[in-house]
Amino acid sequence: MTPLGRKIALRIARTGPITLADYMAECLLDPHHGYYTTRDPLGRGGDFVTAPEISQMFGELLGLWLAQCWLDQGAPAPFALAELGPGRGTLMADVLRATRGVPGLHQAMRICLMEASPTLRTAQGAALAGYEPQWYDSVATLPELPLFLLANEFLDALPIRQFHRHATGWQEVMVTEEGGKLAFALSPPVPVSLLADRITDTRPGDIVELCPGLRTVVGEVGARLARHGGTALFVDYGGWHSRGDTLQAVRNHRFTNPLSEPGLADLTAHVDFEAVARAAPPARATGMVEQGVFLERLGLRARARQLAQRMSGDTLLSHEAATERLTAANAMGTVFKALALYPQSAPLPPGFTA
Repeated sequence: MTPLGRKIALRIARTGPITLADYMAECLLDPHHGYYTTRDPLGRGGDFVTAPEISQMFGELLGLWLAQCWLDQGAPAPFALAELGPGRGTLMADVLRATRGVPGLHQAMRICLMEASPTLRTAQGAALAGYEPQWYDSVATLPELPLFLLANEFLDALPIRQFHRHATGWQEVMVTEEGGKLAFALSPPVPVSLLADRITDTRPGDIVELCPGLRTVVGEVGARLARHGGTALFVDYGGWHSRGDTLQAVRNHRFTNPLSEPGLADLTAHVDFEAVARAAPPARATGMVEQGVFLERLGLRARARQLAQRMSGDTLLSHEAATERLTAANAMGTVFKALALYPQSAPLPPGFTA
């Protein structure tokens, strides 16, 4: 058992089984052993690769998308250019490079990064040297300014609660200790008020997941957009209307048992974009669109052809593979989705349909 696993087992021995949400929070954010607080998880030497690391086109297109939203709302100044979970700073660096030619945007922006990892904050500072980024611990502490925000693969890392439908209520998935190992267990069946609306569309044996942190984050973003204006884009893997077990653990680019290596593996779950839309008011939410479709609408193919003109050999092959990975149905194109929030008075953001 890992050092964090032993710490969790001692907690369980003292106070009893813990919820899956508590387990995920410990694994990801423990100050001494947490996955995100102790390492750089990205890239070939890490455990997974995100879209900004696959191709510069992803950040460039999202940067120009944000710039158009900013212009469509009257180019407010100053404004907060924010990212939740900015990784190594690659996405924001690409955004800034792509938007250098937008008159007034860089002069008006205040770069705001929400990041829990000291290791990644250092990497972000190096990637964004000269832009004077500021770091924040929560959306609630961001400046009270018009907010133009990106969140790529952020919501999937928020801890979830998981429930199994029972004939007489819901049984929550708990983490306990058995025979020196961590194990899953089910609570006794109880009514769950947050799942009252799921009785009609589920049957005994079905699994439903809730993400308490999602409602907090998205609700705060929506309230700020309503107060000050702006736009927020969430891109993540998931779907509409939670059903089924989507908890997964990844280490060294391979799936692993979520309980076997606490603190050493990334833990995530699919995002319920219906829950994102429900948490948006008083802001508005667009419909959900597949990542591949969204990037195509923003001009990915044209940008790919432009970049390809200066490439040959292995570099060109790698570029073509990256383009397909971002958009293809058997890669990220359909598994990942996009959804935006915007003020009631603002026009529909580009790339979405009414």
